[in-house]
Amino acid sequence: MAATEIIERRKLYHEVLDRLLLMIEQQGLKPGAALPSERELMDRYGVGRPAVREAMQSLARMGIVTIQHGERTRIAEPAVDRIFDQIDRAAQHLLMHSPASLEHLKEARTLFEEQMVRFAAAKATNSQVSKLDHVLKQQRKIKDDPVRFLELDGLFHREIADSAGNPIYTAVSQAFFGWLSKYHISLVRVPGLEHLTIEEHQAIIDAIRTHDVELAGQAMRDHLLRANKLYRLSSAS
Repeated sequence: MAATEIIERRKLYHEVLDRLLLMIEQQGLKPGAALPSERELMDRYGVGRPAVREAMQSLARMGIVTIQHGERTRIAEPAVDRIFDQIDRAAQHLLMHSPASLEHLKEARTLFEEQMVRFAAAKATNSQVSKLDHVLKQQRKIKDDPVRFLELDGLFHREIADSAGNPIYTAVSQAFFGWLSKYHISLVRVPGLEHLTIEEHQAIIDAIRTHDVELAGQAMRDHLLRANKLYRLSSAS
């Protein structure tokens, strides 16, 4: 009987990659620890240099190691934002081809941003509020520069998340805004509505400044839902 489902052989570097991951786990290698040299790995696994190098490059893309020319490959310092960098391409495919996933992302972002601003209203320092004031001041100045305005819009939400003191929140905020701005920019910006963004950002800052948790949460929710509605209407016109 002829085969109807062909199982493709794994590339050699995949095997090397799996063994390197297992070695890192079993030896408990910490950030800064050096991995064996290319020659040592070639001898240990009985493979050629291309398989070792490709496996190392995969580890680097995963954010697990750092590679510097002329030096030993070392375990990288952990960085939350690298996690989201790794799933960026998958997020692009999902958002471009799955309308339902886009709606799920918008809903998740609204709930997330609402909780972040509640944290900010409860614990933001005067210095953190001043940072938000500065971002809004810059937005007022360059509201006719769409690229810079969008960058500052993302920074505004990132500063709010940052005030919670948890780097994972900051990374998630950046990821949400980044994915929408790259793959569905109409959901985070439409020309001519900059004044609306500025007014709503001001209302959010005012609520944070007075530590009004409920008002801050409602202001953020109104901001995102009202903006989403206007963006849909604008896109349809």
